[in-house]
Amino acid sequence: MKNKSFETILYSTVGVAAMALILVAFNFITSSLKTRVDLTKEKAYTLSAGTRAILGKLDAPVKVRLYCTQGENTTPEGVMLKGYAKEVEDLLGEYKQAAKGKLIIEKYDPEPDSDTEDSAHLDGIEGQMLRNGEKFYLGLAISYGIDQKVALPFLSPERERLLEYDISRAITQVFTPEKPVVGIMSPLPIFGMPSNPMMARMGQQQGEQPWMLVNELKNDFKVKRIAMDVDKIDDEVKVMLVVHPRDISDKAQYALDQFILRGGKMIAFLDPLPALIDTKEQNQMFGAMPNTGSTLDKLLKTWGISFESGKVVADMKYMLQVGGRNGQPAEAPAILGLTKQALNNDDIVTSQIESVWLPFAGAFSGTPADGLKETVLLKSTKESQLVDGFMANLAGENIIKEFKPSGTEYAMAIRLTGKFKTAFPSGKPEEKKDEEKKDGDKKPEEKAAEKKSDDSLKEGKDINSVILVGDADMLSDRVALQPIQTLFGTQYAPANGNLSFCQNAVEQLTGDSNLINVRSRATTSRPLTKIKDMEAAANERFQNEIKRLEDTAQESQRKINELQQAKKDKDQRFILSPEQQAELTKLRKQEAESNKHLKEVKKDLRKEIVSLQNRVKWINILAVPIAVAASGVVLAGVKSRKTSAK
Repeated sequence: MKNKSFETILYSTVGVAAMALILVAFNFITSSLKTRVDLTKEKAYTLSAGTRAILGKLDAPVKVRLYCTQGENTTPEGVMLKGYAKEVEDLLGEYKQAAKGKLIIEKYDPEPDSDTEDSAHLDGIEGQMLRNGEKFYLGLAISYGIDQKVALPFLSPERERLLEYDISRAITQVFTPEKPVVGIMSPLPIFGMPSNPMMARMGQQQGEQPWMLVNELKNDFKVKRIAMDVDKIDDEVKVMLVVHPRDISDKAQYALDQFILRGGKMIAFLDPLPALIDTKEQNQMFGAMPNTGSTLDKLLKTWGISFESGKVVADMKYMLQVGGRNGQPAEAPAILGLTKQALNNDDIVTSQIESVWLPFAGAFSGTPADGLKETVLLKSTKESQLVDGFMANLAGENIIKEFKPSGTEYAMAIRLTGKFKTAFPSGKPEEKKDEEKKDGDKKPEEKAAEKKSDDSLKEGKDINSVILVGDADMLSDRVALQPIQTLFGTQYAPANGNLSFCQNAVEQLTGDSNLINVRSRATTSRPLTKIKDMEAAANERFQNEIKRLEDTAQESQRKINELQQAKKDKDQRFILSPEQQAELTKLRKQEAESNKHLKEVKKDLRKEIVSLQNRVKWINILAVPIAVAASGVVLAGVKSRKTSAK
């Protein structure tokens, strides 16, 4: 009996020791393999295929120096930054593993007044001042070779979703130091606007900062400003970004035409109603002039494309809510929040983007000219229609009342691919001047000489691409970014995929698309598409009844006005007959009943939408606990049956 008891203890001890050894060995083996489980839909915390492709291009080691403060810090900012620093280390571990020996990671603690702190400053790393007066360092210095180095001075937690993109972009920059040249042509203050002393004295805004789009593009490209009156675009420019080319001259369109024919790529953001970005030269001294739309009429006509600058797309499914009267949210059918269903999921520019916001966007129509192929990148649903831009800017309620779905999916961004032909077959357009001779007065030999000297291209030699977008407001900071108040002041994060869309397009047309799917995953906006569909259906059910009641009330009011203006003669202008008085009473009663019924219908509509939102909320709250409880009951039942069977 004693021997059996001893054997039991011995076997138990050996089993426990063996299990401990197995666990230690397992932890030792797996500690070198950094793997995380990513349950997010877009795999936001797993290295993207683009990052792996960038790391696969490395032909020599790249050194990454991580400067991170390690000392004790009890301030809220310090605790938050230390937690974020751990995430940065984990991500760098994945980079090292994916680089297969081509990425060297070094970690330093820049203590105050130390050689390491001096080294951080030399590498371009900046410390963030905390509330207790101490500096917290959290930055990266990435170097390749002897003199190629890029610094990420401070890794802000507010850019967590952009962390992989920032690191991958920096690695790309160090081994491809020669940046492609991107030209930007626009009458808008995209590059910022210096302060005006006279305006400052009048209490006006003192200057403007460059748009975030420009700052982001400068990280990857050499950005060059192109004047609106240019007659030739420099050969070094690889991609032209044209933003709201209001009042563009034939001379500038000719420059773009020749640029495309000789192989340059173009992305044009046209706009039928630049409600947020354009105040016509921003002339605040004499008052802002009415906004005007923009187009490239000569080029579009040659390409077989139409763009109506006076109409905007309204869509009941994609409409967003904006601030209305008294700060209450109001539906805006012409301010669209496009979801994945509206984006081309087979195109690299849009496949990784979750949402795009388009305020007052125009639509492209027509059949591309021979030799050109059209690809739609952004489109509306069939529950949409074209509405007058001016009315759309005034009030969304009017659009909803008169809304009639067209059954057409309007194209709001397209790509044209193929061999382009010139929009100026007669050559460069001449600027008319009074002192110049008229063409009809010129001698035949003069005309022949001019024609012979015309060296303009008539057709492109190779297949090329042009991207056309029906909105320019989407690129402004007011639409593309959302301010976030943090412990370190106001930070800005992407509100949608607008800037990613533009950057992706530029990236694709310059020939390197590895950063596209890294950048696109940074967007956090995820519209509830099912709720949007159900709200649109509820609106459609109630809207006809609302319009009928409003028309009835308006008709009653019209008849009342007619009766009140009726008169028997000049001396009895406001005296009504008994019959007219009875009719007036009847109409007022009818008007009151219609208005009462109208309020009830609107109340029912709002009640149904709120009820729908509450149902979805409670389903989200209770679904998981109910599933867990049900699983527990099932497991308990199975266990009970097994126990009773024994």
